[in-house]
Amino acid sequence: MSFAATLAGVEPREGGFALTVPDDWHQGRTAYGGFSTALALSAARQQCGAGLPPLRSAAISFIGPLFGPVEIRARKLRQGKNATWASAEILRDGAVGLSASFVFMRPVPSALHLNDCPAPADAVPPEDAVVVEPAPHSPSFFKEHIDMRYATPRSLEKRPEVCRWVRLMEREGLDAVTELLLVADVAPPAVLPMLDSRAPASSMLWQANLLTDNPETRDGWWLLRSRASYAANGCSSQIMEVWNAMGEPVMTGMQSMAVFG
Repeated sequence: MSFAATLAGVEPREGGFALTVPDDWHQGRTAYGGFSTALALSAARQQCGAGLPPLRSAAISFIGPLFGPVEIRARKLRQGKNATWASAEILRDGAVGLSASFVFMRPVPSALHLNDCPAPADAVPPEDAVVVEPAPHSPSFFKEHIDMRYATPRSLEKRPEVCRWVRLMEREGLDAVTELLLVADVAPPAVLPMLDSRAPASSMLWQANLLTDNPETRDGWWLLRSRASYAANGCSSQIMEVWNAMGEPVMTGMQSMAVFG
């Protein structure tokens, strides 16, 4: 079931809506993080009403597994002259499984212009990139909804970095920001190349900053790169960057991950 179709079938509730997480959006025993984040954003937008500025920043805490019937609740926290703050939670059996904070902000005049986010120089065009084929153990959502390709040449050197082209298979009916959040969390953990075997990993907190009011790309392709700067005691910290197919930066952020291996 596409994300747009999932949203069309939700049950309205006070402060949000309810639905049953489709099996094809699962990642192990929980919903895929990008799917849950997009649900939270949809609820926040709904509660904030018309005239909401573009999304500027999102902070997502992945607290517990989300599957089966869930309820999404959101509320407007503050509306200022240029920015609006909102929060959202996803609950299962009354327990919070995801907590989100969103900042929506319209552009304001500024004398400051800084853009130090160059795309990887060795990235190949998505049309020429090698497809990442789903493995038997790949999550359901990856097999059903994601087209992923290797963006940079494979290296024998073990580096804490992954770089992938990704796009959503069903994009009809979605705005670009929702589409971007659905795929921006899909790349494997940056420390994966450093591990000798496939180790379980789980996102704990994701901070994402939108760099443009209206992200656009070509043929649905987004270039994702994650680089880990630290890993110890079962945790890793990674920097995440996203460019469009034209090499323009659209999102930066960081993620704290639990790695069991």
